[in-house]
Amino acid sequence: MAPAGCSIGWTTLAGIGWVESQHGTIDGRTLGADGRSSEPILGPALDGRGKVAAIRATPSSTRWHGNPTWDHAVGPMQFIPSTWERWAADGDGDGTADPNDVDDAALAAVGYLCADRHDLTTGAGWSAAVFSYNHAQEYVVAVHAAATSYAERTG
Repeated sequence: MAPAGCSIGWTTLAGIGWVESQHGTIDGRTLGADGRSSEPILGPALDGRGKVAAIRATPSSTRWHGNPTWDHAVGPMQFIPSTWERWAADGDGDGTADPNDVDDAALAAVGYLCADRHDLTTGAGWSAAVFSYNHAQEYVVAVHAAATSYAERTG
């Protein structure tokens, strides 16, 4: 459930979910009834090479991805562990907040996207919120395309 005053649409979450991991099915994975992919989804090492930031792993974050040196984004919505620590949510009510569970990750994404109080009913506000999720204009364009595709197919 979105916080009061946040007009985030399901198509925005669906767009992010598609771009990040094809809703947990990327690279031939399947999504189980429990909301988890058949294999964990790990982004590349955040080692500062190429287009990724350099983010050192911590003992706490290593438990999510297994790399003691560099962090990785995890799960179907690709949360960086430090972001997950702040926005973790139990979207399916099973008593555990897990970034590898699509229900939990989607609810955490709502909290994150709504936190800066952007007006998601405007193009500028929506773009700013999505840009905050991943600081790349190409990302905003890809999420917009996916979200628009979902809206067109259900409208």
